[in-house]
Amino acid sequence: MKKGSTMFYGALLLTGANLVLRLAGMSFQVYLSGRIGAAGVGLLQLVLSVRMLAFTLGSAGARTCSLYLSAEALGRRRSVRPALSGCMGYCALFSLAAAAGLWVLAPRIAGGWIGDAAGEPALRAFALFLPVGCLNGVMTGLFTAAGRLRTLVAVEFLEQGCAIAATFALLTGWAGDDSARACLSVALGSSAASAASLGALWLLRREGPAPGRGDRPPWRRVVRLALPVGLADDLRAGLSTVENLIIPRRLALFAGTVNAMADYGVLHGMVFPVLMFPTAILASLADLLVAEFSRCARRPGRVRVRYLARQGLRVSWLFGLCAGGILFASARPLGELLYHSAAAGACLRLYAPLVPMLYLDIVVDAMCKGLGQQSANARYNLLTNLMDVALLWLLLPRFGMGGYYFSFAASHLVNFGLSLRRLGRSAGLRLSPGPAVKAALCAATAGAPVFLLRPQAGAAGALVPAGCYLLALGSLWLLLRVVGRKDVLWLRGLLGGGGKAGD
Repeated sequence: MKKGSTMFYGALLLTGANLVLRLAGMSFQVYLSGRIGAAGVGLLQLVLSVRMLAFTLGSAGARTCSLYLSAEALGRRRSVRPALSGCMGYCALFSLAAAAGLWVLAPRIAGGWIGDAAGEPALRAFALFLPVGCLNGVMTGLFTAAGRLRTLVAVEFLEQGCAIAATFALLTGWAGDDSARACLSVALGSSAASAASLGALWLLRREGPAPGRGDRPPWRRVVRLALPVGLADDLRAGLSTVENLIIPRRLALFAGTVNAMADYGVLHGMVFPVLMFPTAILASLADLLVAEFSRCARRPGRVRVRYLARQGLRVSWLFGLCAGGILFASARPLGELLYHSAAAGACLRLYAPLVPMLYLDIVVDAMCKGLGQQSANARYNLLTNLMDVALLWLLLPRFGMGGYYFSFAASHLVNFGLSLRRLGRSAGLRLSPGPAVKAALCAATAGAPVFLLRPQAGAAGALVPAGCYLLALGSLWLLLRVVGRKDVLWLRGLLGGGGKAGD
């Protein structure tokens, strides 16, 4: 099988898996929001944010180290057992320490940081199973290095299915409407699923040839590789958790706030999952671009890199305009259909115009990674996270959710601008804003008639505005020659490996 075909089928597999998994996750989030309400969803999101920080501290870069050392061993046709043992031992040490810290600090975190003692049982449940989740990440790195995508996808489906089934059983048979029990049910369900995933990956592992007598775990290399990555991840996760924790507290100081936890739950637990759902399609293109840019960067000259950069920016911008317009047109009916919440629909419409920038930023980051600009991306993320925390602290008590919107838009715009400038310099690319502005003006024109449509209930209320928007947008793009045959040919060339244009 040709390399291009392998890339195509790998991308198709990942896209399908991402779509199904995200759809299942979003559907369960819809069920959960109806079960425990917006305030309960807000509490759960804060608990999960703390859990993610503990997970990052416990992993300490072990997954990245496992991927690198396993790929190196497989490339040399040697056993991966020494590298795997080293990564597992390193990860076990840090994850046990992080789990102990989370267990001891759970009452203070729940009562002091989160502001609701109902989150304490869930935090302690996460602490008990934290090493399992971290070791699961090490095994995922091994399977990724070996290129066993089908196995990983199958195990991901197993994990998601176990999590949903176990959580659903606990919610319906035990938790009721109690927010503490509901959060604990989610913690126990996801922890049980993580244990099942680790067991499956361990049984399905392949270590290659038997290790020699002198092959020992490369402890020094593991520490040297994993620790810097872990420290950078810890800093970024810490800032992200601080950002999430201060939102309800600072928002409660705003005079117009009725229930800060409910407002936070609507935004982070209802709106953002829908807003970012279409990125499951874009993620596969981003993965392809990382691999393709890494390969092309080794060639002399930058002709191919510049061509791919232009086309990647173009296609992702057009996709973002389509997705953002659909979400804008169908926002209010979607809020009612999914969550029976007018507030969720209004919030989704407010954030939908930011979608093209958010989606394009994902692809820009992927291209920068392919060109070896990971450290620059890490600096930009750190800078904008600090900026976000400062803006939220200052603006939330004065302007409420309006302050949050400004902070979100400003920090993401700064991050996007810095990443785009870095891409232009790395690829030797001169950007012309004319075509992008033309496509955006068409999208704005196509979205204007949405306000004239009569609101409808149910699925038709969401599908009719979306269909009208796509019809108007496609007509304008074809009429004004925004899109054409070359875009289809480029995608075929990238996915199928047959595209020589721009070489």
